[in-house]
Amino acid sequence: MTELRFTEDHEWLRTEADGSVTVGITAFAQNALGDVVFVQLPELQAYDKGAEAATVESVKAASGVYMPLDGEVLEVNPALEDSPELVNEDPLGEGWFFRFKPADAAAVGQLLDQAAYDRLIAAQA
Repeated sequence: MTELRFTEDHEWLRTEADGSVTVGITAFAQNALGDVVFVQLPELQAYDKGAEAATVESVKAASGVYMPLDGEVLEVNPALEDSPELVNEDPLGEGWFFRFKPADAAAVGQLLDQAAYDRLIAAQA
């Protein structure tokens, strides 16, 4: 499995063999949200870094899922439309949100690694 990278907004990223990048929210984020009841997935289009690409709604709140880097969304996870609870059950696996082609593939490596992300969530706890 490829090393995961993370954003300060609690998204995880995994670079796939074809160069696309899969995005989801972290276990920390889904735990903070509580039971996910709805996911609005992004359109298949280009987004700028920091743009709200998707929305996740839980029994507690609604939250944006932000585009971690400039790029074009290539695919969304259709399973989340009927089973948004996958975000809670398997946030780093079947609960992924979308795949995108980054404008700059090297930029993925500049995001937080596991150790840096662990420090971030420890500071927020």
